[in-house]
Amino acid sequence: MQTLLNLLAGVALLVWGTHIVRTGILRIYGGDLRRVLRQSVSNRFAAFAAGLGVTALIQSSTATALIVASFVGQGLIATAPALAVMLGADVGTSLMVLVFSFDLSWLSPLLIFAGVLLFLTLENTMLGRFGRILIGLGLIIMALQWIMLSAKPLTQATGVKVIFGSLTGDVMLDMLVGAAFTFLSYSSLAVVLLTAALAASKVIGVHVALALVLGANLGSGLLAMLNTLRSPPEARRVTLGNFLFKLIGCIVFALLLEQTQTLLASFNPDENRMIVHFHLLFSSPNRSPASPSD
Repeated sequence: MQTLLNLLAGVALLVWGTHIVRTGILRIYGGDLRRVLRQSVSNRFAAFAAGLGVTALIQSSTATALIVASFVGQGLIATAPALAVMLGADVGTSLMVLVFSFDLSWLSPLLIFAGVLLFLTLENTMLGRFGRILIGLGLIIMALQWIMLSAKPLTQATGVKVIFGSLTGDVMLDMLVGAAFTFLSYSSLAVVLLTAALAASKVIGVHVALALVLGANLGSGLLAMLNTLRSPPEARRVTLGNFLFKLIGCIVFALLLEQTQTLLASFNPDENRMIVHFHLLFSSPNRSPASPSD
């Protein structure tokens, strides 16, 4: 029971860390980031780069989608460059997953210590608020290490094997589970990082993990679409287009999941790297900023 609680606490800490970083950056640099997105419509490559950079900072493609959709609803950005921004946002999330997948355990205590020091001594200043962001980054790294340690004893528990065993063999069911986790946590980044950690700890198989990653991407697109249901039609068109991109990608990769797993294993057989590389692969193919049409 204690082991399960430790695992759940690690998951909660991971979600909370991503939330702290996202809200902290939006509070400090929100105006600047919105200006970058608004001014990136000169061409689609600039829009793609802006979406990638902004999402890498705020660690949420959903947040980027809502900002861009609001701009489209106000007539500040056309639909085509807005879709290019969203394509860049997907790649930005994948790159952050790649960064956090490395062993950064040495960095966590440094970030937390520096963040707490800045926040307590300079709370009402820009540096103090930046300290809050550092705390969030440190918590994300700590949570990943916590999940890895907590998951190891679970690999030997019969009950846990039965629970996770129910996820195997049905790609659509696993995708739905991944989408549901993303919807509940409001973070596809946290779900993909958690999936990679569980796969590396042998709690779930690679095939299941890949399907969960597909579900996380689908859930991210669904979140953005649901959050703009009451927005103007132009805004809804952006999130709908992004969701359709993700849906088509999920269908294609679901049909080729075994071949993709074999390809990833030949490149790097480590389970953690396979999940991370798959997420990056999903965000990259046929997602050139020139692909959306006017």
